[in-house]
Amino acid sequence: MIKGLRTVKYPVRDLAKAKAWYTEVFGTAPYFDQPFYVGFAIGGFELGLVPDGEPGTAGCCAYWGVDNIEAEVERIVGLGASVHAAIQDVGEGIKVAELADPFGNLVGLIYNPLFKVEDVR
Repeated sequence: MIKGLRTVKYPVRDLAKAKAWYTEVFGTAPYFDQPFYVGFAIGGFELGLVPDGEPGTAGCCAYWGVDNIEAEVERIVGLGASVHAAIQDVGEGIKVAELADPFGNLVGLIYNPLFKVEDVR
């Protein structure tokens, strides 16, 4: 039985720089910090950074929930990301955007007034 998003893993070329950037973006230090993997606990889910593989925007994109997508896009772009796909209203008040981090990966943001954290099992 699939229980929902647990972890998204981003490959990076410079683990120390990526760790510092994601610490600032999410406002929290990693809970697991090793040379082979850095893990952040973000709202009940995990963001993992690995120093191998090839970063890129051709693969899948995980969407992280936000309360104010306009403000978060502006804040994260100010920290060095670029807009890959601008904020789009996809219906019923749900808005999504995709940002490219400084390391070449996509960071999706979603404002979804219909999704309730208590619905996650």
